[in-house]
Amino acid sequence: MKIGILISGRGSNMAAIIDAVQRGEIRDSEVAIVISDKPDATGLAKAAEKGVPTAVIERRGRSREEHDREIAAKIREYNVELICLAGYMRLLSGWFVSEFANRIINIHPSLLPAFPGLDAQRQAFEAGTKVTGCTVHFVDEHLDHGDVILQREVPRLDGDTAESLADRILQQEHLLYIQAIKRLVAANGADVIDNSFL
Repeated sequence: MKIGILISGRGSNMAAIIDAVQRGEIRDSEVAIVISDKPDATGLAKAAEKGVPTAVIERRGRSREEHDREIAAKIREYNVELICLAGYMRLLSGWFVSEFANRIINIHPSLLPAFPGLDAQRQAFEAGTKVTGCTVHFVDEHLDHGDVILQREVPRLDGDTAESLADRILQQEHLLYIQAIKRLVAANGADVIDNSFL
């Protein structure tokens, strides 16, 4: 399965996915392209160091759909079958989501539907939540919404700060995202990804 990864920043989940593919943990797959909407995203250099092609596609004042159509063209150029959002900080257009229905997944640092949106770890911390975690889900046109693929709980420990809690969630994100992609790759024998395996 050819995987495309969209990033906006440091790309730690992206790096974990590339490493898992390259060491054979995610079998029968290849990270074909990493695309960023930010030219200064540090994840671009990480991807290049690992031998993965990269591209920068900035919005440049265009509408969301116009921007997404350029991303779609690049994704098709590399024959991408599964799109993974890894710290991609833009909401995708309805056109893009329907164009790649059931082929876009995201990871979010909370147990959705709790704490969608930005800074979910701090939201959970400030709410006094005793157990939070992370979620891998299919992407639809709504923010941090769509069918859940996998979730993993992370307890809040005595002495945790928002930052230490976020760090422990991130460690679990790397593991959970890889697990979810492995499941999707294994379910791809019928040439189409759907959520029938859930």
